[in-house]
Amino acid sequence: MEPQEIIDKLSENATVFETLLSNVSDEEFRWKADEDSWSILEIICHLRDEEVEDFRSRIKVILTDPGKTPRSINPTSWVTERKYSEQIFEEKLASFLREREGSVLWLHSLDDADWDAYWEHPEKGPQSARHYLHNWLAHDYLHMRQIVKVRYDYLGQEGGLSLDYAGNWK
Repeated sequence: MEPQEIIDKLSENATVFETLLSNVSDEEFRWKADEDSWSILEIICHLRDEEVEDFRSRIKVILTDPGKTPRSINPTSWVTERKYSEQIFEEKLASFLREREGSVLWLHSLDDADWDAYWEHPEKGPQSARHYLHNWLAHDYLHMRQIVKVRYDYLGQEGGLSLDYAGNWK
């Protein structure tokens, strides 16, 4: 897939996320299937922070200073360190959508980007800008699936009815 196609899909995904997350009650966006699961609020906080501090940041570093080591991050720890569960859902969703719009505008502005520029990860080897761009889109898809699964599980628990007629979740 060419970079422009991925950038267009990242743009389209903003609408998908906005639609998936519209009309979510306070109870639902805070609900967790279990202690180890993420709520929808935590997912959207994660998406916002990854947008700015992971994918966009890493691609910028690689394209502007190939070979330079991007800043180290630990997204898993951010959930508790940044108190995702205490954030305001509407604000985080709006922030994510603004940041996505900014990312897409920036990506579109890259006329002659060297998508094969890379930095050398000490364990994983060469990590190119193209690699991060593809993984950015894959990251969207993983979290779309996660959001749908949380909403499905919430419906099953809160509705108190079997969802087996709908089909098996796999």
